[in-house]
Amino acid sequence: MAKLSKELQRFFFDEERQLRVTLSDILLLAGERVFGFLFVILSFPSALPVPAPGYSTPFGVVIFLLAVQLIKGDKTPWIPHKWVNHPIELKTVQGVLKTGIPWLKRIEILSRPRLTSVCTSLAGRTIIGLGVALCGISMMIPIPGTNTLPAMGIFVTGFGLLEDDGATSLAGLVLCLMGILLTTSILFALFLGGSSLLDLLRG
Repeated sequence: MAKLSKELQRFFFDEERQLRVTLSDILLLAGERVFGFLFVILSFPSALPVPAPGYSTPFGVVIFLLAVQLIKGDKTPWIPHKWVNHPIELKTVQGVLKTGIPWLKRIEILSRPRLTSVCTSLAGRTIIGLGVALCGISMMIPIPGTNTLPAMGIFVTGFGLLEDDGATSLAGLVLCLMGILLTTSILFALFLGGSSLLDLLRG
């Protein structure tokens, strides 16, 4: 399988496309490693330093459903037909990718198949699924601060899964944990009316 950055560059920039694309179009790039591919693609907009607005909640829902299927041990994901064929503006996707592809290339330089059992064993995929599912829930919450770090965790974890790179997936799970703790802190602070959980602990 070619590097993801090259596949995205070819598909969205080098080849002629209609003004709108769908998730089913993008899935043509996935090949056999579809779970990792989908986690990367769906978390991509929210994981960038300048995320695209409006995508975190619906993509978080899809990511959560995919993670549950990964936990169940499914080899091929199921996505509702309506979601798979929902049109997305090509210019919107290209705008995200112009920012994201250089970051993706940096990760690809460091990534290679290692600790593959983390990505291929039932136990490893279950743990990955749990971390991604919790971060997917965090992405659904329409509150500032609950999207970017969890999405970064999903992105890095999914990239490791895509490349059979267990070390990268483990690093992504650490980011997932940090994202979950951050979201919990924000929600806890809002519930108590405080500015942050850290302020409450310091007080």
